[in-house]
Amino acid sequence: MRSLSTFFFAVLLSLQTFAQWDKYPRPEEGVINGGMGMLWIDGKPHYRVSFRPEISFSDIGIGLDLNLDFDSEGKLRTENFNEASDYLSIIRYIRYGLKNDPVFIKVGALDYYTLGHGSIMQHYNNSPTYDNRRIGLVVDLDLGKFGIESIMGSFSPAAVFGVRGYVRPLQLTSAADIPIISNLEVGASFVSDLNKDAGVLAGNYINATEEFKITSDTGAISIIGFDIGLPLLNSSVADITLYADYSKIINFGSGVATGVMFDFNLSTLLNISAKLERRFNSGKYIPAYFNSLHEIERFKVDSTKIATDPDAFSSKAKTLNSINENMNGFYGDLLVRVLNLFDIYGSYQRLDKESKSGILNLRTAIEPEGAPFVLRAGYDKINIQSEKDLFTLDDRSYLFSEVGYKPVEYILVSIVYSWTYTPIRGNDDRIISFEPQKRIEPRVSFIYPFKF
Repeated sequence: MRSLSTFFFAVLLSLQTFAQWDKYPRPEEGVINGGMGMLWIDGKPHYRVSFRPEISFSDIGIGLDLNLDFDSEGKLRTENFNEASDYLSIIRYIRYGLKNDPVFIKVGALDYYTLGHGSIMQHYNNSPTYDNRRIGLVVDLDLGKFGIESIMGSFSPAAVFGVRGYVRPLQLTSAADIPIISNLEVGASFVSDLNKDAGVLAGNYINATEEFKITSDTGAISIIGFDIGLPLLNSSVADITLYADYSKIINFGSGVATGVMFDFNLSTLLNISAKLERRFNSGKYIPAYFNSLHEIERFKVDSTKIATDPDAFSSKAKTLNSINENMNGFYGDLLVRVLNLFDIYGSYQRLDKESKSGILNLRTAIEPEGAPFVLRAGYDKINIQSEKDLFTLDDRSYLFSEVGYKPVEYILVSIVYSWTYTPIRGNDDRIISFEPQKRIEPRVSFIYPFKF
């Protein structure tokens, strides 16, 4: 009972906390956003010049994100442009359509992407660090009777690839007009982490050459899944869907998730979306394996322990392989939108027997049109052990927040605070780990919306 009450407490708590996600200009509109500020990265001052325009024409949208950070000597910060992907990531996104449209295609930064009901991939983020941004691709097609969801987290280096195909079989028969059951949906998924460090189970660090030697590697971590969903109610005001998922991590364990999704839409006045799910997990299985911090969890070498412990590394595959008992639990999420004034979203997972199984995701955007203030924030935390651990910033956390005020219509004066990560590189310039990085940025932005 304690774990269940804790679970509901965290979901309710999410209504009072903060977060962020992509919000695009309306069709035939755009925003010119640029600014200057002083940025503290791990306590060291830098000067930033930024240019972040966005434009939407019909279903097509383009967003850029150019940030130039100079140190106190006027030198451009090395991590800004030391890889080819850093130059490509100036294009934050190119998209066609929106998520859940019949056609949705996006190239660039992929924030909080969920595949299907989320049993395999939930809130996946391909760029959880400013200093190692990646270019990914999403292609989702819903053709009514069948469809496909797909994602490639990064093209170089290789990363997470996932695809889900689904069909509404009764739509192909004479039962297409039968209420409720005609919308039955059946899907199958395959997701694989193609990164060369995805399956590292054991290894050691050779001090003489400063090289990490892998001694046991299972290769790519691949997951197959099957799901079924039945909408019990489908109207212009409310939707209720029951679903069940089965997932199998190849060469490891499996899990089953059953749940209900609810959507309430009262025009622009109030929108509420919620999901409550019970998860049944065998040993050697992690639900929603590809989560918001997967790119950080995948593989890390602890450079502070190398001298005393040559095995000082952690990997998600190693954690997966160490789970030897069933780990059932709960998952839930809640999204509230009021009068198009603000969006607040929260989700939380807690497993019954595992003390470090909590996963929290929070987002909000409070920026009413015409109002002189802005509040945007996002927070992710994994491996939460207890409730006092929920909001402690450490190497399991990701945080973004911006609080601002507009003294005049087109000027925003704000403070941006980020708890993110910086890559640690080996002798061959290969990323071997990530360390937490704190950024504080007083910012003055010029924001000019326009129509065409």
